[in-house]
Amino acid sequence: MIRWRDPRASLTAGAAIGAAGVAAALLAGGPALYIGAVAGFLAAMLAAASLLLASGPPAERRSMSRGMRWMGGGAVVWALGVAVRPFTDSSSLMVSFADLLVLLGTVLIGGGALVAGGRRPPALVVLRHVTDSYLSAAALFVIGWVVALRHVYDNTADPALFTFSMLPPMLALLVTCAVVPSVVTGRAVALPLGVAGLCVLAATTTSSLAGAVARLDGGGPPGWSLALAPAAFLLLTVVPWARRREVTAWPLMGSLIALLPLALVAVATVTMVFHLSSGGRQAPVTGVVVVAASMVLLLLLRLFVLSGVNLRLRTLLSRGEKQLRDLAESTGDVVLICDHEGTVHEIGAGVEETYGYRPEQLVGGSIFDYIHPEDVPQIQSSLRAMGLDDEDDANPGACLIACRVRAADGTWRPTESVATRHASGEDQILVTTRDISDEEALRNQVAHLTFHDGVTGLPNRAYFEERTREVLGGSGHVAVIFLDLDGFTSVNDSVGHASGDYLLGQAARRLRGAVRPDDTLARWGGDEFAVLIETGGDAQLAVDLAERLLRAVSQEPFRVADRDVALTGSVGVAFAEDDVPAGDLIRNADVAMARAKELGGRRVEVFAAQMHADVVRRLELAADLQRALIEHQFAIEYQPVVDLATSRVTAVEALVRWCRGSVFVPPDQFLGPAEDTGLIVPLGEWILREACREVAAWRAESWDIGLSLNLSARQITAPRFVQTVEEALEESGLPACALTLEVIEEMLVDDADETVKRLSELRALGVRLAIDDFGTGYASLAFLRQLPVDMIKIDPSFVSGLGQDDTLTLLTRTIVRLGHDLGLIVVAEGIERPEQLDLLREMGCTRGQGFLVARPMAARGVDSLMRTSLTV
Repeated sequence: MIRWRDPRASLTAGAAIGAAGVAAALLAGGPALYIGAVAGFLAAMLAAASLLLASGPPAERRSMSRGMRWMGGGAVVWALGVAVRPFTDSSSLMVSFADLLVLLGTVLIGGGALVAGGRRPPALVVLRHVTDSYLSAAALFVIGWVVALRHVYDNTADPALFTFSMLPPMLALLVTCAVVPSVVTGRAVALPLGVAGLCVLAATTTSSLAGAVARLDGGGPPGWSLALAPAAFLLLTVVPWARRREVTAWPLMGSLIALLPLALVAVATVTMVFHLSSGGRQAPVTGVVVVAASMVLLLLLRLFVLSGVNLRLRTLLSRGEKQLRDLAESTGDVVLICDHEGTVHEIGAGVEETYGYRPEQLVGGSIFDYIHPEDVPQIQSSLRAMGLDDEDDANPGACLIACRVRAADGTWRPTESVATRHASGEDQILVTTRDISDEEALRNQVAHLTFHDGVTGLPNRAYFEERTREVLGGSGHVAVIFLDLDGFTSVNDSVGHASGDYLLGQAARRLRGAVRPDDTLARWGGDEFAVLIETGGDAQLAVDLAERLLRAVSQEPFRVADRDVALTGSVGVAFAEDDVPAGDLIRNADVAMARAKELGGRRVEVFAAQMHADVVRRLELAADLQRALIEHQFAIEYQPVVDLATSRVTAVEALVRWCRGSVFVPPDQFLGPAEDTGLIVPLGEWILREACREVAAWRAESWDIGLSLNLSARQITAPRFVQTVEEALEESGLPACALTLEVIEEMLVDDADETVKRLSELRALGVRLAIDDFGTGYASLAFLRQLPVDMIKIDPSFVSGLGQDDTLTLLTRTIVRLGHDLGLIVVAEGIERPEQLDLLREMGCTRGQGFLVARPMAARGVDSLMRTSLTV
C-alpha cells in the first residue's frame, strides 16, 4: 500500500497526469503552442506541489526548506505565465504579460536555488559573481549573435522589436549564469536540488529564446522547445524525494567556475574576430556594440581590481617577511636567503652580533664555507632534495638542519636551522639559524652532573654502577674497593658541612693520585669512595691498591678551617666471581668495608662469604628481636648484690634474658644488634617498668632492697628518657633512692656534654648513679669530679686476678681505697672463688656480686630467698 506522503505517490501521480495531458492534447489534435502550455502548466504545478510538500518543517534544513518554498512559488508563477500565454495576442512582437510572469517565475526559481545552497558570501564575492554572470551572459549573446541572431536581425524590419523580443531570454540567461557559481560551490547536500533548478533555468532560457526567434521570423515555436521546460520541471519534481547520498566535493570545481567567464569571453572574442576577418562587413549594431564595450569595460575593471588585490597581497607578504625576520632576529636567530647550491643572496644584520661577520661579507658567498666539513654532505643533500620538482613525499617543503658553524673568532658553534622554500616561489630557500652553544653547554653540564658528584668532581654512584656492569660483561677479573673515612662525622659537627665538603675534595684528589689511569674512582655517597679495577687475575694488585688508598688518606692530616684534621680509613675489597651480578659485587665490597670499620678502622679487609652471612644473621636477628618484643618473649632475671661484711642482700641487678623459641640466646649476641637498630630503647623501657614493679612489691613486704639497671647510650640519648624513668617510678611506687642506674665509662667519653646533662637530671630526681666496669675506660677520674656518682663497680677482669696476679691485686686495692676516700660505695663484680671473696673483705670492699655469692635467678627465686633468709 502506497501512502500519500510516500515519494512514490508524487512520482506516480506526476507520470499519470503528464501522460494523460499529453495524450489528451494529441487526441484533440490542437496546435503545438497549446500542447506545450498544457504540459508546462501541469509539470510546473506538479513540481510546485512536490517542492512545497517536501520543504518540511522550518527547523529541519532551514536553507533547503526556504529554497524549496522559493522554487515552488516560482514554479506556480511560471505555470500561470505559461497558462495565459496562448490567450495573448500572438501577432504582437512586444513582450506580453505572460512573458513577464514567466520571467518572474524564472527569477524566483533561481533565487530558490541560491537560498538552498546555504552560502552567505561576503560583498566582494557577491560583486564578483554578478560581474562574472554578466560577462558569461554577454559572451554567450555575442557567440549567439555571430552564429544565428545576426541573420534574424537582418530579416527584422524594426530593430526595436528585435531588442524587446530578445530581452526576456537574455534576462533568463543572466539569471542562469548568476546561479551557476553558487550552486556548484554550495553545500554538497543541496547540489542535486540546485542542479535541477539550473536545468529548469536553462530549459526556460532556451525555450524562451527559441520562441522569440520564431516570433521574429513570423512562425510558431518548434515542438522540441516546448518539451524542454516540462521535462525539466518533472526532474525538479523527483529530486526532493530522491534518496539523499553523500556527494563528494570536487576541489577544482571552484577554480573552473571562476575561469568559465573568462573562457567564454575568450571564445566570444575569437568568434567575433573570425567573423570580422571572414569578410562580414556590415553596419555595426548598437546593442551588440554596447554589449561588447561593456564586456571590455568589465574586464578592465576586473584587471584593475586584481592588480590592486595583487599589490595588497604583495605588500602583506613583504610586511609578513619583514615581521618574521625582525621576530627571528629579536630572538637571536639569523635569517638568510640562499639558493639550492648554498649561495647566500640576503642575510640579516643579526649575523654580526651572533657570529661576528658583517652581512656584506657573506652575501654572494657559499654557506658551506662556514659549515664544518663533516656536516656539509648531509646539508647539501637536504637542500638539493628541497629543489626537486617531483610532487611526492620525498620532496620536503621544509627540513630541520643541525650543524656546526665557524664564527669569526674561529670557534665552531653548534646550531639548529629550519630551511623552508621561499614564499616568492623563486628557486630560493629561507633559512632561520639559531646558535645553541649555551643550550649545548647546559645540556653537557646536566649530563655531567647526572653522572658526576658536585663536591669532588668524581663519577657518582649511578655512573659507577653502570660502569661496573659494563666491565663485568667483558672481563671476569674485576675487583671493587670501598673506602670510608673514619671519624668524618666529627668534622662536619666541629667545623661545618662546607669545610667537610672541602675535606672530601682533598681526599678525592689524594685518592685520584693513588689509582691507575684506567681505574674508575667514584664517590659512592657521604664519606665513602669506590674504586673499580681490572686485576687481570692478579688479586694482590687490588690488595696493594687498597693499601695505597689507606695510606693516602691516613699518612698526613687534612688542612681544614685553619686546623689539621687527622683521619683514617676503613677499606673493603671484593673480587668478582663467576656470574656474580654487579650489585652483589658492590655489596660485598661494602660489607668488607663495614667489617673493617667494626674492627676499629685503619685496616683493609677482603670479603669472605662468612661476612655476608653475618650481615644476614644480624638482619634476621633484628627482625626476630622486634617480633620478640611484640610477643613478650623476653624475661628478667635478678642477680643479688650482697654486703660483703654481713652477707646481707642489699640490692638486685636486673638482667634481661631471651628464649628464641626453645633456644636461649646469650645477651652478648642480641644486645649489640638491639643497640644498633634502636630496639634497645623500647626494650630498656620494658625492663625498667617491670623491674621497678617487682622490686616495689618486695619492698612493700618490709624488705629494704634496691634495684640496679644497666643503661645503653641509645637509652640515655632518647628524647623522653628522663620522663620515662620518672613515670616508671610513679607507676610502681618505688622510691627514687632505691633505683641505681649504671653506665660504662666509654659512654661518658662519647658525647660527654649531653650524657652528663641527662645523668644530672636523673640525679636530681633522687636516682643513684653508678659507673660500671670501672677501671677499663678512658676518663674515670675526670668524670668522678664532674658527675655526682654514688657507686663504682670494679670490672670482673680485675677481680679474676685476685690472689694470682699481684698487679691486678694492687690495682683492685687502689680502686677500693679510692672509692672509700671519695665516699663512694664500691661493688666488686665477678666473684667466683673463695680467695677472691676473702681478699675483697680484707681490702674493705663494701659490696660484691658473682656466681660464688649468688647466681642470677627469676623473680620466684628472689621471693624464695626473701622468705627463707635475707643473706646468701
